[in-house]
Amino acid sequence: MNVKKVRIAIVGGGLSGLHAARLLELQGVHDYVVLESRDMLGGRIASIDGSGLSSHYLAGNPGQFDLGPTWFWPDYQRQLHRLVEELGLERFAQFESGDTVVESSATAPPVRVRGYMNAPASMRLIGGMNALVTAVRAGIEPERIITGQVVRSLRSEKDFVDLTSVDSAGRTSTWRAEHVLLAVPPRLAAQTIGFEPPLPAPLADEWNSTATWMAAHAKYVAVYDTPFWREQGLSGEGRSRRGPMVEIHDASMPGSSAALFGFIGVPAHARKTVDDDVTRAVCRAQLVRLFGPQAAAPRTDAVKDWAREPFTAVPADLAGEAHHGAAPSNMASSGRWHGRLIGIASEWSPQFSGYVAGAIESAELGLKALMSAMTETAGREAPT
Repeated sequence: MNVKKVRIAIVGGGLSGLHAARLLELQGVHDYVVLESRDMLGGRIASIDGSGLSSHYLAGNPGQFDLGPTWFWPDYQRQLHRLVEELGLERFAQFESGDTVVESSATAPPVRVRGYMNAPASMRLIGGMNALVTAVRAGIEPERIITGQVVRSLRSEKDFVDLTSVDSAGRTSTWRAEHVLLAVPPRLAAQTIGFEPPLPAPLADEWNSTATWMAAHAKYVAVYDTPFWREQGLSGEGRSRRGPMVEIHDASMPGSSAALFGFIGVPAHARKTVDDDVTRAVCRAQLVRLFGPQAAAPRTDAVKDWAREPFTAVPADLAGEAHHGAAPSNMASSGRWHGRLIGIASEWSPQFSGYVAGAIESAELGLKALMSAMTETAGREAPT
Protein backbone atom coordinates (compact mmCIF):
# COMPACT_ATOMS: atom_id res chain seq x y z
CA MET A 1 0.00 0.00 0.00
CA ASN A 2 1.40 3.37 -1.07
CA VAL A 3 0.82 5.75 1.84
CA LYS A 4 1.32 9.48 1.30
CA LYS A 5 2.50 11.19 4.47
CA VAL A 6 1.60 14.77 5.42
CA ARG A 7 1.56 16.64 8.67
CA ILE A 8 -1.97 18.00 8.24
CA ALA A 9 -4.84 16.78 6.04
CA ILE A 10 -7.73 19.14 5.32
CA VAL A 11 -10.87 17.28 4.23
CA GLY A 12 -12.95 19.65 2.11
CA GLY A 13 -12.08 22.44 -0.30
CA GLY A 14 -14.88 24.83 0.55
CA LEU A 15 -14.19 28.25 2.02
CA SER A 16 -13.34 26.98 5.50
CA GLY A 17 -10.85 24.42 4.20
CA LEU A 18 -9.22 26.90 1.84
CA HIS A 19 -9.03 29.59 4.52
CA ALA A 20 -7.38 27.10 6.88
CA ALA A 21 -4.84 26.18 4.18
CA ARG A 22 -4.08 29.84 3.52
CA LEU A 23 -3.58 30.47 7.23
CA LEU A 24 -1.16 27.54 7.39
CA GLU A 25 0.79 29.06 4.50
CA LEU A 26 0.92 32.42 6.28
CA GLN A 27 2.28 30.68 9.37
CA GLY A 28 4.99 28.95 7.37
CA VAL A 29 3.39 25.50 7.50
CA HIS A 30 3.55 23.87 4.07
CA ASP A 31 3.29 20.16 4.90
CA TYR A 32 -0.43 19.71 4.31
CA VAL A 33 -2.91 18.57 1.69
CA VAL A 34 -6.47 19.68 0.84
CA LEU A 35 -8.70 16.84 -0.36
CA GLU A 36 -11.87 17.98 -2.15
CA SER A 37 -14.55 15.56 -3.34
CA ARG A 38 -15.87 17.74 -6.17
CA ASP A 39 -13.96 18.72 -9.29
CA MET A 40 -14.37 22.39 -8.35
CA LEU A 41 -13.48 24.21 -5.16
CA GLY A 42 -15.81 26.35 -3.08
CA GLY A 43 -18.22 23.83 -1.57
CA ARG A 44 -21.56 25.54 -1.08
CA ILE A 45 -20.24 28.70 -2.70
CA ALA A 46 -21.14 28.28 -6.37
CA SER A 47 -22.11 30.55 -9.25
CA ILE A 48 -22.98 30.78 -12.92
CA ASP A 49 -21.72 33.29 -15.43
CA GLY A 50 -23.80 35.26 -17.91
CA SER A 51 -23.98 32.27 -20.25
CA GLY A 52 -25.38 30.01 -17.55
CA LEU A 53 -22.24 27.94 -17.06
CA SER A 54 -20.88 27.00 -13.66
CA SER A 55 -17.89 29.23 -13.29
CA HIS A 56 -14.90 30.27 -11.24
CA TYR A 57 -14.49 33.99 -10.72
CA LEU A 58 -11.98 35.63 -13.08
CA ALA A 59 -10.50 39.00 -12.14
CA GLY A 60 -12.01 41.73 -14.27
CA ASN A 61 -15.14 39.69 -15.03
CA PRO A 62 -17.80 40.65 -12.49
CA GLY A 63 -20.55 38.68 -14.22
CA GLN A 64 -20.89 35.91 -11.66
CA PHE A 65 -24.25 35.14 -10.04
CA ASP A 66 -24.47 33.27 -6.76
CA LEU A 67 -26.24 29.93 -6.49
CA GLY A 68 -25.25 29.54 -2.86
CA PRO A 69 -24.70 32.22 -0.20
CA THR A 70 -24.87 35.83 -1.35
CA TRP A 71 -24.67 38.32 1.51
CA PHE A 72 -22.51 39.32 4.44
CA TRP A 73 -22.77 42.01 7.11
CA PRO A 74 -19.46 43.79 7.85
CA ASP A 75 -20.79 45.65 10.89
CA TYR A 76 -20.89 42.49 12.97
CA GLN A 77 -19.14 39.82 10.90
CA ARG A 78 -15.77 41.38 11.62
CA GLN A 79 -13.48 38.46 10.78
CA LEU A 80 -14.99 38.06 7.32
CA HIS A 81 -14.92 41.82 6.83
CA ARG A 82 -11.21 41.95 7.68
CA LEU A 83 -10.48 39.16 5.22
CA VAL A 84 -12.42 40.88 2.44
CA GLU A 85 -10.45 44.08 3.12
CA GLU A 86 -7.13 42.22 3.30
CA LEU A 87 -7.76 40.53 -0.04
CA GLY A 88 -8.77 43.81 -1.69
CA LEU A 89 -12.20 42.61 -2.78
CA GLU A 90 -14.83 45.14 -3.83
CA ARG A 91 -18.18 45.13 -2.09
CA PHE A 92 -21.52 46.84 -2.68
CA ALA A 93 -24.89 47.06 -0.94
CA GLN A 94 -27.81 44.89 -1.96
CA PHE A 95 -30.13 46.94 -4.21
CA GLU A 96 -33.38 47.62 -2.34
CA SER A 97 -34.68 50.93 -3.72
CA GLY A 98 -38.27 50.80 -4.88
CA ASP A 99 -41.43 48.84 -4.23
CA THR A 100 -41.76 45.16 -3.33
CA VAL A 101 -44.22 42.92 -5.18
CA VAL A 102 -46.30 40.58 -3.01
CA GLU A 103 -48.49 37.57 -3.83
CA SER A 104 -50.49 37.11 -0.65
CA SER A 105 -52.24 33.88 -1.72
CA ALA A 106 -52.43 31.35 -4.52
CA THR A 107 -55.37 33.23 -6.08
CA ALA A 108 -54.72 36.88 -5.22
CA PRO A 109 -53.09 39.03 -7.94
CA PRO A 110 -49.66 40.52 -7.21
CA VAL A 111 -49.70 43.91 -5.49
CA ARG A 112 -47.04 46.55 -5.01
CA VAL A 113 -46.17 47.55 -1.48
CA ARG A 114 -43.70 50.05 -0.20
CA GLY A 115 -40.26 48.51 0.08
CA TYR A 116 -37.91 48.90 2.99
CA MET A 117 -34.17 49.15 3.44
CA ASN A 118 -32.47 46.64 5.69
CA ALA A 119 -30.22 48.00 8.41
CA PRO A 120 -27.43 47.18 8.49
CA ALA A 121 -27.31 46.78 4.74
CA SER A 122 -26.74 43.35 3.27
CA MET A 123 -23.46 43.50 1.36
CA ARG A 124 -22.35 41.58 -1.72
CA LEU A 125 -19.04 41.11 -3.49
CA ILE A 126 -18.20 42.15 -7.04
CA GLY A 127 -17.91 38.81 -8.80
CA GLY A 128 -20.07 37.10 -6.19
CA MET A 129 -18.87 34.96 -3.32
CA ASN A 130 -16.72 33.01 -5.75
CA ALA A 131 -14.45 36.06 -5.85
CA LEU A 132 -13.68 35.35 -2.20
CA VAL A 133 -12.95 31.68 -2.91
CA THR A 134 -10.65 32.63 -5.79
CA ALA A 135 -8.76 35.20 -3.72
CA VAL A 136 -8.27 32.82 -0.80
CA ARG A 137 -7.16 30.03 -3.12
CA ALA A 138 -4.51 32.32 -4.62
CA GLY A 139 -2.65 32.16 -1.30
CA ILE A 140 -2.32 28.36 -1.42
CA GLU A 141 0.33 26.32 -3.22
CA PRO A 142 -1.61 24.69 -6.11
CA GLU A 143 0.05 21.30 -5.64
CA ARG A 144 -1.40 21.12 -2.12
CA ILE A 145 -4.96 20.94 -3.48
CA ILE A 146 -6.29 17.68 -4.91
CA THR A 147 -9.84 17.61 -6.27
CA GLY A 148 -11.97 14.58 -7.05
CA GLN A 149 -10.96 12.81 -3.83
CA VAL A 150 -13.89 11.48 -1.81
CA VAL A 151 -12.70 10.67 1.70
CA ARG A 152 -14.39 7.45 2.80
CA SER A 153 -12.68 6.56 6.06
CA LEU A 154 -10.49 7.88 8.87
CA ARG A 155 -8.57 5.49 11.11
CA SER A 156 -6.86 6.92 14.17
CA GLU A 157 -3.75 5.32 15.59
CA LYS A 158 -1.64 6.56 18.50
CA ASP A 159 0.49 8.99 16.49
CA PHE A 160 -1.34 9.46 13.20
CA VAL A 161 -4.60 9.23 11.27
CA ASP A 162 -4.94 7.25 8.03
CA LEU A 163 -7.37 8.72 5.50
CA THR A 164 -8.70 6.62 2.63
CA SER A 165 -10.06 8.43 -0.43
CA VAL A 166 -11.55 7.30 -3.73
CA ASP A 167 -11.40 9.17 -7.05
CA SER A 168 -13.93 9.20 -9.90
CA ALA A 169 -12.26 6.17 -11.51
CA GLY A 170 -12.58 4.16 -8.30
CA ARG A 171 -8.88 4.34 -7.47
CA THR A 172 -8.10 4.34 -3.76
CA SER A 173 -5.46 6.51 -2.08
CA THR A 174 -4.26 6.50 1.51
CA TRP A 175 -2.93 9.53 3.35
CA ARG A 176 -1.21 9.45 6.72
CA ALA A 177 -1.51 12.70 8.71
CA GLU A 178 -0.67 13.76 12.23
CA HIS A 179 -3.81 15.90 12.36
CA VAL A 180 -7.01 16.23 10.32
CA LEU A 181 -9.07 19.38 9.82
CA LEU A 182 -12.60 18.40 8.85
CA ALA A 183 -13.94 21.09 6.52
CA VAL A 184 -17.19 19.35 5.62
CA PRO A 185 -20.49 19.77 7.50
CA PRO A 186 -20.75 17.71 10.70
CA ARG A 187 -23.79 15.69 9.65
CA LEU A 188 -22.29 14.92 6.25
CA ALA A 189 -19.07 13.76 7.92
CA ALA A 190 -20.87 11.64 10.50
CA GLN A 191 -22.98 9.88 7.88
CA THR A 192 -20.58 9.46 4.95
CA ILE A 193 -17.16 8.89 6.54
CA GLY A 194 -16.27 5.75 8.46
CA PHE A 195 -14.41 6.44 11.72
CA GLU A 196 -12.19 3.83 13.37
CA PRO A 197 -12.49 3.79 16.30
CA PRO A 198 -16.02 5.22 16.23
CA LEU A 199 -16.44 8.82 17.32
CA PRO A 200 -17.48 9.17 20.97
CA ALA A 201 -21.24 8.64 21.08
CA PRO A 202 -22.12 12.12 22.45
CA LEU A 203 -20.00 13.77 19.75
CA ALA A 204 -21.48 11.62 16.98
CA ASP A 205 -24.98 12.47 18.22
CA GLU A 206 -24.17 16.19 18.13
CA TRP A 207 -22.83 15.99 14.61
CA ASN A 208 -25.73 13.88 13.36
CA SER A 209 -28.27 16.30 14.81
CA THR A 210 -26.67 19.39 13.24
CA ALA A 211 -28.54 20.34 10.07
CA THR A 212 -26.42 21.36 7.10
CA TRP A 213 -27.28 24.87 6.03
CA MET A 214 -28.43 25.10 2.37
CA ALA A 215 -28.76 21.30 2.16
CA ALA A 216 -32.56 21.36 1.85
CA HIS A 217 -32.71 24.56 -0.20
CA ALA A 218 -32.90 25.41 -3.88
CA LYS A 219 -32.27 28.70 -5.69
CA TYR A 220 -33.29 30.00 -9.09
CA VAL A 221 -31.35 32.69 -10.97
CA ALA A 222 -32.43 34.52 -14.13
CA VAL A 223 -29.91 36.73 -15.97
CA TYR A 224 -31.05 39.68 -18.13
CA ASP A 225 -29.37 42.38 -20.21
CA THR A 226 -30.87 45.19 -18.13
CA PRO A 227 -32.63 45.56 -14.75
CA PHE A 228 -35.95 46.48 -16.38
CA TRP A 229 -37.85 46.24 -13.08
CA ARG A 230 -35.99 49.27 -11.76
CA GLU A 231 -37.49 51.35 -14.58
CA GLN A 232 -40.90 50.47 -13.09
CA GLY A 233 -39.86 51.70 -9.64
CA LEU A 234 -39.46 48.14 -8.37
CA SER A 235 -36.62 46.92 -6.19
CA GLY A 236 -36.62 43.39 -7.56
CA GLU A 237 -37.86 42.17 -4.17
CA GLY A 238 -40.77 39.77 -4.14
CA ARG A 239 -42.67 37.74 -1.57
CA SER A 240 -45.09 35.01 -2.54
CA ARG A 241 -47.48 32.53 -0.96
CA ARG A 242 -48.16 31.11 -4.42
CA GLY A 243 -44.64 30.22 -5.48
CA PRO A 244 -42.72 28.36 -6.52
CA MET A 245 -40.35 31.04 -5.20
CA VAL A 246 -41.22 32.43 -1.79
CA GLU A 247 -38.61 35.19 -1.68
CA ILE A 248 -37.02 37.05 -4.61
CA HIS A 249 -34.20 39.62 -4.78
CA ASP A 250 -32.30 41.74 -7.28
CA ALA A 251 -29.10 39.83 -8.10
CA SER A 252 -27.65 42.33 -10.58
CA MET A 253 -23.91 42.88 -10.62
CA PRO A 254 -22.53 46.43 -11.09
CA GLY A 255 -20.74 46.74 -14.41
CA SER A 256 -22.25 43.54 -15.72
CA SER A 257 -25.58 41.86 -16.40
CA ALA A 258 -28.81 42.25 -14.47
CA ALA A 259 -30.36 39.34 -12.61
CA LEU A 260 -33.09 38.20 -10.25
CA PHE A 261 -32.81 35.27 -7.89
CA GLY A 262 -35.27 33.50 -5.65
CA PHE A 263 -35.49 30.86 -2.96
CA ILE A 264 -37.75 28.00 -4.05
CA GLY A 265 -40.30 27.16 -1.37
CA VAL A 266 -41.24 23.68 -2.64
CA PRO A 267 -40.03 20.99 -0.19
CA ALA A 268 -37.01 18.96 -1.25
CA HIS A 269 -38.92 15.67 -1.44
CA ALA A 270 -41.41 17.23 -3.87
CA ARG A 271 -38.69 18.86 -5.99
CA LYS A 272 -37.21 15.42 -6.64
CA THR A 273 -40.20 14.60 -8.86
CA VAL A 274 -39.85 17.71 -11.06
CA ASP A 275 -37.35 18.19 -13.88
CA ASP A 276 -35.21 21.34 -13.78
CA ASP A 277 -36.63 22.48 -17.14
CA VAL A 278 -40.10 22.49 -15.61
CA THR A 279 -38.86 24.31 -12.51
CA ARG A 280 -37.22 27.00 -14.63
CA ALA A 281 -40.40 27.43 -16.67
CA VAL A 282 -42.66 27.93 -13.65
CA CYS A 283 -40.11 30.28 -12.07
CA ARG A 284 -40.05 32.37 -15.26
CA ALA A 285 -43.85 32.44 -15.24
CA GLN A 286 -43.78 33.70 -11.66
CA LEU A 287 -41.32 36.48 -12.57
CA VAL A 288 -43.67 37.53 -15.39
CA ARG A 289 -46.57 37.76 -12.92
CA LEU A 290 -44.52 39.90 -10.56
CA PHE A 291 -42.32 42.00 -12.85
CA GLY A 292 -43.97 41.96 -16.27
CA PRO A 293 -43.51 40.36 -19.71
CA GLN A 294 -39.85 41.35 -20.03
CA ALA A 295 -39.10 38.70 -17.42
CA ALA A 296 -40.24 35.93 -19.78
CA ALA A 297 -37.00 35.67 -21.75
CA PRO A 298 -33.86 35.83 -19.62
CA ARG A 299 -30.52 35.54 -21.37
CA THR A 300 -29.98 32.45 -19.26
CA ASP A 301 -31.40 30.93 -16.11
CA ALA A 302 -30.48 28.14 -13.75
CA VAL A 303 -31.71 26.13 -10.79
CA LYS A 304 -29.38 24.92 -8.06
CA ASP A 305 -30.99 22.28 -5.88
CA TRP A 306 -28.61 21.65 -3.01
CA ALA A 307 -30.67 18.68 -1.82
CA ARG A 308 -29.44 16.79 -4.89
CA GLU A 309 -25.79 17.39 -4.05
CA PRO A 310 -24.35 14.20 -2.48
CA PHE A 311 -21.39 16.15 -1.11
CA THR A 312 -23.73 18.57 0.68
CA ALA A 313 -26.94 16.79 1.66
CA VAL A 314 -27.90 13.48 3.23
CA PRO A 315 -31.49 12.20 3.62
CA ALA A 316 -31.76 13.59 7.15
CA ASP A 317 -31.25 17.11 5.76
CA LEU A 318 -34.24 17.05 3.45
CA ALA A 319 -36.74 18.04 6.14
CA GLY A 320 -35.10 21.44 5.91
CA GLU A 321 -34.73 23.29 9.20
CA ALA A 322 -35.28 26.98 8.40
CA HIS A 323 -32.89 28.45 10.93
CA HIS A 324 -29.20 28.47 11.71
CA GLY A 325 -28.68 26.09 14.61
CA ALA A 326 -26.30 26.05 17.54
CA ALA A 327 -22.77 24.92 16.82
CA PRO A 328 -21.79 21.40 17.91
CA SER A 329 -18.48 20.53 19.55
CA ASN A 330 -15.66 20.61 17.03
CA MET A 331 -13.44 18.02 18.73
CA ALA A 332 -13.59 15.01 21.02
CA SER A 333 -12.85 15.99 24.62
CA SER A 334 -10.76 12.87 25.21
CA GLY A 335 -9.78 9.58 23.64
CA ARG A 336 -7.95 8.75 20.46
CA TRP A 337 -9.64 11.45 18.36
CA HIS A 338 -8.82 14.26 20.79
CA GLY A 339 -6.44 16.70 19.12
CA ARG A 340 -6.26 14.56 15.98
CA LEU A 341 -9.59 15.53 14.40
CA ILE A 342 -10.95 19.10 14.46
CA GLY A 343 -14.13 20.30 12.74
CA ILE A 344 -13.81 23.61 10.89
CA ALA A 345 -16.82 23.82 8.53
CA SER A 346 -19.22 26.74 8.97
CA GLU A 347 -21.65 24.75 11.14
CA TRP A 348 -18.99 24.62 13.87
CA SER A 349 -18.93 28.42 14.15
CA PRO A 350 -20.17 29.61 17.58
CA GLN A 351 -21.44 32.95 16.23
CA PHE A 352 -22.32 32.40 12.57
CA SER A 353 -23.13 28.73 12.14
CA GLY A 354 -23.99 28.06 8.49
CA TYR A 355 -23.02 31.52 7.22
CA VAL A 356 -20.04 32.48 5.06
CA ALA A 357 -18.71 34.33 8.10
CA GLY A 358 -19.01 31.07 10.02
CA ALA A 359 -16.60 29.36 7.63
CA ILE A 360 -14.01 32.02 8.44
CA GLU A 361 -14.60 31.90 12.20
CA SER A 362 -14.56 28.09 12.32
CA ALA A 363 -11.35 27.87 10.31
CA GLU A 364 -9.60 30.39 12.55
CA LEU A 365 -10.79 28.69 15.74
CA GLY A 366 -9.80 25.33 14.29
CA LEU A 367 -6.30 26.59 13.51
CA LYS A 368 -5.89 27.74 17.11
CA ALA A 369 -6.99 24.33 18.35
CA LEU A 370 -4.64 22.67 15.85
CA MET A 371 -1.64 24.69 17.00
CA SER A 372 -2.44 23.82 20.60
CA ALA A 373 -2.74 20.12 19.71
CA MET A 374 0.53 20.20 17.78
CA THR A 375 2.28 21.79 20.76
CA GLU A 376 0.78 19.17 23.06
CA THR A 377 1.92 16.38 20.73
CA ALA A 378 5.43 17.81 20.50
CA GLY A 379 5.59 18.00 24.31
CA ARG A 380 4.64 14.34 24.66
CA GLU A 381 7.24 13.29 22.10
CA ALA A 382 10.09 15.44 23.46
CA PRO A 383 12.88 13.50 25.21
CA THR A 384 12.95 13.78 29.00
